[in-house]
Amino acid sequence: MSSPLPPREVRQEVVVDTSCKTSADCAVKNVGNCCGAMPACVNKDSATDPAAVQAACAAKGMMSVCGFAEISSCQCDNGQCAPAGGAAPQVQ
Repeated sequence: MSSPLPPREVRQEVVVDTSCKTSADCAVKNVGNCCGAMPACVNKDSATDPAAVQAACAAKGMMSVCGFAEISSCQCDNGQCAPAGGAAPQVQ
């Protein structure tokens, strides 16, 4: 008889901080999604872990639409980091 595989430990997803007081608090970082890379405007000091996001997606059997908006810079908008100007959609 064979035994079941031991459970895999999936890293906890990092909570991404998007708060800001000024635009200088914001940066474009890869936060990841179920499809792969996902750039987003987040607090410059916020931790990100795209690999943990992908592992959580795999563990849950989730998928995502591939594609993202290309973000060249960020601004602080009502206390939250947001893309500055228009963002051009990109398809992966």
